[in-house]
Amino acid sequence: MPTSKMTKESEQTSLRPNRRTFGKAVLAGALGGAAAFSSVAEAAKESRPSEDKTRDSRSRAGDRGMKLALMLRPENPQSWVLAHQIGVNHAIVPLSAVLEKINRQDYLDTLTKIKADYEAAGLSIAGVESHPVAAEKIKLGLPGRDEEIANYCAIVEALGKVGIPMCCYNFMAGIGWYRTKVDVPERGGALTSEFDNQAAQQQGLTEWGTISEEKIWDNLAYFLKRIIPTAEKAGVKMALHPDDPPISPLRGIGRILTSAEAFRRVLRIVPSDVNGIAFCQANFKLMGEDIEALVKEFGGQGKIFFVHLRDVRGTRERFHETFHDNGPTDMARMLKLYHDVGFRGPIRPDHAPTLVSESNERPGYAMQGKVFAIGYMKGITEALNIPVE
Repeated sequence: MPTSKMTKESEQTSLRPNRRTFGKAVLAGALGGAAAFSSVAEAAKESRPSEDKTRDSRSRAGDRGMKLALMLRPENPQSWVLAHQIGVNHAIVPLSAVLEKINRQDYLDTLTKIKADYEAAGLSIAGVESHPVAAEKIKLGLPGRDEEIANYCAIVEALGKVGIPMCCYNFMAGIGWYRTKVDVPERGGALTSEFDNQAAQQQGLTEWGTISEEKIWDNLAYFLKRIIPTAEKAGVKMALHPDDPPISPLRGIGRILTSAEAFRRVLRIVPSDVNGIAFCQANFKLMGEDIEALVKEFGGQGKIFFVHLRDVRGTRERFHETFHDNGPTDMARMLKLYHDVGFRGPIRPDHAPTLVSESNERPGYAMQGKVFAIGYMKGITEALNIPVE
């Protein structure tokens, strides 16, 4: 498969399940749960509740827990059905494909209908992701960015009015999330993605040429000083995603969200209860950071608004995605830590390998791997008595 450039707007998969693929997806979830129970068996002996202390009783005690979620596109309602069938009650929704076709005065009515459609399928929208409206001029600092910011403010206001509490966004200018290969064999021949910085450098500059980190920082500050006050009034949390991969420059473009200190700087630019972090666990690991210490730091401050649970093997210079159960990170320990620091927002599995018989058209976002990951996460949380909703 040729080298691939991938953006957050294009990362989600299209699901058109038939009986055969649905059966395989359910099997994947069952196997995921079994793998999770195996990995936390000893911990479960100490923390598993007695039979009368069920998840329902924990909910009645007042701790509803983290919100287990999946990325579910508006145009693929069959995926909503599958998500609800495997016990997922919360959706993270990419909106750009819908909102790019309408004027901002229609945002509120459109969101109201979308929210009602998901709720009719048994799903609560826990947040939106992947820039709900166009933002490339904002990130690059091009003429027209003020109009994009006006659209962004309008959609954040509409999110607040309909009760959607979180917007996950990134500031990867010119290039979104990026891999140099998308067909690397993983366990059993499943296909996963890889980044190799040497291969990326050989591809040369993008159409945007060379852009300094200082310029990107200026552009981000310009945006934050305008969007955060709007988000405060709307009651919408703005969750900033790290650069993926966390390396700078990438094909000539400065990447700034490549360290924990960069996020501390972001929080200082516009101090606010709604200025926070989408904690993409694998990216912080690739930065060389102590991810457990960061969860305690940012989670303790209430600044983790959203979690992407995934794993990688390698360094920021070269790495590949793993399954959720066979990477180097102790996922059971991380899930317990998120709970222990008080995180109760949405958490979703991200970038799962593509399994047998699935299309690899959108690498990392085929459905069977996500079903497996949900089963794995459910197994861990049940074994460790971690409430989720």
